[in-house]
Order: sequence, then structure tokens, then C-alpha cells
Amino acid sequence: MPLKTHQDEQPTLNLTPMIDIVFLLIIFFMVGTKFTELERKIGLRVPEVADHGALTAAPEKKVVNVYRDGSITLDRTPVSLEGLTAQLAESRRQYADLGVLIRGDGQAYHQRVAEVLNACKQAGIAELAISVRLVPPKR
Repeated sequence: MPLKTHQDEQPTLNLTPMIDIVFLLIIFFMVGTKFTELERKIGLRVPEVADHGALTAAPEKKVVNVYRDGSITLDRTPVSLEGLTAQLAESRRQYADLGVLIRGDGQAYHQRVAEVLNACKQAGIAELAISVRLVPPKR
């Protein structure tokens, strides 16, 4: 069995790169503070306003339900197809990026859903979504 006759050197930590980075950071922050001092010396007073947030909150999407019997509701209020177009157009005038979610009954005629989609298009609605429910795949 071989025996050690010499001692291993202790590992050393080279601090030179870390000191270089610390000096670079010190120089960076010293130069940065000089810029803020120059900004303060400019004889300009900018106008002040109070922060009250947005004027109006973005409205939620309007929900249009198409029932099995062909009846239509807009946000739980029964409407005709012409009334739907008029109400959506009025809402769009108030908020240009209005979105509409269309929920059709699975047993309803597709024609009625297509008519609702067309009414939304006539009202100028660009953001449309159709609600569906995902079912697990059959094995």
C-alpha cells in the first residue's frame, strides 16, 4: 500500500476577477449618479397630474345565448336579431374593442347561430368567440 510522502496543496481562490467586477460596478454607479445630478440642474418644471387610473375599465365580453327553440338573449336579456345588432352597435360605439362570446345550445339549429354571427359582423364586432365544452375521448 503506497503511503503519501508529501502534503497536498490547499486550493486557492483567485479574487482578481471578482475585484475587477466590483471596481467596474463602482465606476458605473458613479457615472450614473453624475447623470442624475445633471438632470436636476436643468431649469425645467414638467407639468403635474394626478393618477386616477383609466377613465373607464375595459368591459367584459358580451354574452349571446342561442337556445334550442331559436330564442336569443344578450347578457340574459331576451332580444330579437335586429335588436341584437342595434344593441351591439351601440355598445361598440362606446367601446371600439368590444368582444362577444356566443353560446349556442348543442341541439339548436346551426342556421340561428350563423344569423347571430352575421348580426355581430353587421354591428362591427371584430372579436368573436364561440363557447364549446370539451369531452374526454372515448376508448
